[in-house]
This record gives sequence, structure tokens and C-alpha cells, in this order.
Amino acid sequence: MLKLSEGQFEGQPFRLEGSQAFIIGSVFGWKRKDGRRRFRRAYIEQGKGNGKSPVAGGIGLYGMTACGEAGAQIYAAAAKREQAGILFADAVKMVRQSPALAKRLEFSGGAGREFNIAHHESGSFFRPVSRDTGRTGSGPRPYFVLADEIHELPDRSIIEMLERGFKFRRDPLLFMITNSGSDRNSVAWEEHEHAIKVAAGNIDAVTDPTYVGEIIDDTTFSYVCALDEGDDPLTDPSCWIKANPLLGITITKEYLAETVAQAKAIPGQLNGILRLHFCVWTDAETAWMTRATVEPALADFEITDHAGARISLGIDLSQNRDITALAAVVQTGVVESGEHAGKPLFDGWVEAWTPGSTLAARELRDKAPYATWVRDGFLHAPRGENISLRQVAQALADYNRMFEISAAAYDRYAFRRLEEEVAELGLAISFVEHPQGGTKRGKPADGMSEGLWMPGSVRLVEEALLERRLRLRRSPVLVSAIMSAVTDEDRWGNHWLTKERAVNKIDCAVALCMAMGAAMGSFVPVPVSPWDDPDFRLMA
Repeated sequence: MLKLSEGQFEGQPFRLEGSQAFIIGSVFGWKRKDGRRRFRRAYIEQGKGNGKSPVAGGIGLYGMTACGEAGAQIYAAAAKREQAGILFADAVKMVRQSPALAKRLEFSGGAGREFNIAHHESGSFFRPVSRDTGRTGSGPRPYFVLADEIHELPDRSIIEMLERGFKFRRDPLLFMITNSGSDRNSVAWEEHEHAIKVAAGNIDAVTDPTYVGEIIDDTTFSYVCALDEGDDPLTDPSCWIKANPLLGITITKEYLAETVAQAKAIPGQLNGILRLHFCVWTDAETAWMTRATVEPALADFEITDHAGARISLGIDLSQNRDITALAAVVQTGVVESGEHAGKPLFDGWVEAWTPGSTLAARELRDKAPYATWVRDGFLHAPRGENISLRQVAQALADYNRMFEISAAAYDRYAFRRLEEEVAELGLAISFVEHPQGGTKRGKPADGMSEGLWMPGSVRLVEEALLERRLRLRRSPVLVSAIMSAVTDEDRWGNHWLTKERAVNKIDCAVALCMAMGAAMGSFVPVPVSPWDDPDFRLMA
């Protein structure tokens, strides 16, 4: 029998708990008529500390020594070799604590530096690999691939490369284990969504889990631990076990209680704790806006519905490989009653451009479905390696014909070039400066009491969304930008948008805030009562 290692479990027999027995029994117990295993892929998503790596390590040893596969190649795969080494190290320690198994296997590398386990009797091996594997020489021919922390993979390359080698095996297995992630354009989210559909037998299971019953993929085993809609792990400990099947065994209630207290005390840690311990798919690690706040604001409308209306614009010009965004906001009325009476109602939308000639490469780099967005009409991708500001100017010309542009907020970056393009088209547009950082205000335009600045504009968008006063034209480009945005803050609590990584594109969110700032800079409250109207008179 294999033994566990480290901490309180050092040297203890590896007896499977119920959830572990269910996973292993399902993956290896179901057979086809020809004797092959039913499942070629397995996706396991659980909270941190629920024994995923030891299970995967044990499966690797089983595949190498007990399946009867000649020349079995077992790979512990991850985004980084260090991560793959964690799973592999579990397997090494199991072997070293089992004299009977150790006699049959040979290690390469000294103690603590092992990089290969060999089973000479069958010509098999077990080793860790990372994304760089197989780029030179002949590719691997894996029997088992044990992929750890899928949510950290920047792309699908290592999985695709290893799965291509399955064609040489009669009964291969891809065994994926992971926590939840924070990127809904990632490999992990794709696998997560597919696993939910497989488990529910419903292709719409991610958004509608009520119907169950169809076979979606009979070759994938799915085991996704997650909270139910409405569960709040910060206030209800009874839901913790849903994401932590080994609660009270490998992970204690006391530990999770301390973790929850930390999340409450330090807001910046909240998303990471929800993701790692409660299998909540967050957005950015310290997301500016929650999906629960944004989704109710999304609506399907045409911008032509507002033809002739007075609109305000926000323009975020980009570098060569980024997204250039043009956002528009139009006031549609005012709240007539309640605590927000008199406040304006808005519709908002965005247009976005990105260079078409580098689209495919950046799609891989940024892990964003640019080609799909272009195909569906949400993103413009004209030919070339740079975005032509003439096209942005032409869009402004179209808007100038369709609407009355009250103001167009801009940041100084590349604005002079755009201004020249606008002048060449003979447009007369009122531009107003709107810096994007948190320290500078723009120069106030006519009719504005003060200059525009990002903390003020961000606050306006936050309030409008929270108070359900802003409808956003449905766009995955805009939603992705909002979900990728995080905030930076000064000592007075003023905050503005920024991004954690270069691949996070927040341009559309920034442009939306700029447009809202321009709109509110010239907003005149509409009286909701005759007593609030300075022009109201009682006639004798």
C-alpha cells in the first residue's frame, strides 16, 4: 500500500476517502465492450488541500507499473516545471516509503533532485514536464498525462502536444486537476465549462442547470466541486464542504474559518481565497467590478435607437498591439421615484479596433478569442500591424452625422494625431481632456465647474451600475475589459482603473468611464417635481 508524506500524514497508509474512491473507481472501473476504459479524459476541480496531487501521483505509479502497458510514458505536466515537480515529488515520496515498490523502480537524480522514475521491467518511465517539452526532437508518446493546476496554463499548447501522442496508445488517459481560476478566456475555463456540461448532460448547464439527461461526451469523466448559486462561504460554513470534500480530514474547519476571517479583514485577498478554497471563478484577482453587478446591466439594443440624441464619448487610443476603444453614453431619462429620484438613466456602448495582421499571434499571447469577436461583429480588425487613427476619425464622423456629440473625452496619448485626422475630415467636435491616471485632472471645458479625472469617472460608472441606472449594449469585448480591470488607490480612497498583466485589455472599460465623466460633466438635473423646477409658476 502507498503511504502519504509530509505533515500530520507522514508515513500513514494512503487509504482512499469516499470522494477519492469515487474518482478512481469511475475512471478505472468503467469499461467498454472491447475492454478499453470508457474515459480517456478526467477533469477534477476541488478546493486547495483536498488531496488532488497525491491521487494523481498514485495514478501515475499505477499506470507505470500495474496496467501492463509496455513502454508506458507517464508525464506530470504543468505550466511550469516547478509546478509539475510538486505532483511528481508526491509520487517519488510514495515510492521511497514503499520498500516493495522501491525495489522495482530506479530514480534518476539524487535524493530531493529526482527527475525521472524508471520501471525497467516494462520499459516505462514517469517524469515531470512543462510547456517547453517536445519543441525539439521527437514528440512524447504518453500513456498517462497528469496535468496539474490547469488554471495556470497560459494556453493549450502542452495539452495539445501531449494529447497528439495518444494516437500511439490503445488506452491513454489525460487526468486534469485544478483549483478554480480567474480568467474566463483560459484553457481551464473551457475545460470547466465542458466538464459541467458533461456532468449535467446539458449543453446550457453553465447558465441553466435545471435540465439533466443528455450524453454530451462519453469519454470525459467530470468531477467539479463548487458552491451553489446563493451560497456565501463568508457567512455560512455549512456550504464549505461542497468545494472541499475532504473537509475535516485533510483540511480543517478551523483553518478555513481563519482563512475566511482573513478575507473579511483584507479585501484584496478575497478573490484569491474564494478561488483557491471555495472553487469560485473570480475575474481579476482583485477585480474592480463583480460579474453579478455587470450582467444585469447588459441589454440588446441598437445604437440607431438613439439616432438624433445628444451623446458623450470617451476615446482610449492604444499602442500598436493593444485595443483602441470608442465609448458612447446617452442619457435616456431620469429616475422618477425612490431614493435615486432625479438621477439620470443612461445607455452605453463601445466600439473597438485592433490590428488585423497580428490578430492570430496576439490571440494566443493574450488568451482572448479575438477572431470570434471579429467574426461576431464586436471587434474591428482592419489589415495592418498598427491601428489607423483615420478609421477612428471616420467612426467619429459617422457618430457626428447620427447623433449630436456634446463632448468627446480624450487622454493626451496619441491624441494630436487623431485631432489631425478629425480636422482633415472637416469635423467640428468638442474635445475635453480626461487623463487616465489617478493624480491629474483635465482642463475644464466650457460649462464644466472642474476638470475630468479618472477617479471621479470610475465612481460615476460604479454608482450607475449599482443603482441600475446604466444599460450596456451587450459586448464580450466590453465585459472582458470590465472583468479584467483592477483598481489602484491613493491614501484618500480615490481609485482608478489599471490592469495586473499586459495581456489584460481594459481599454473599453476605460473609455466607458471617460464617456460617463464627459456625460455627467455637462449633465443638468431634470426636475422630478414642479417644486424643484425654477421655471415653475403658480397662476392666480
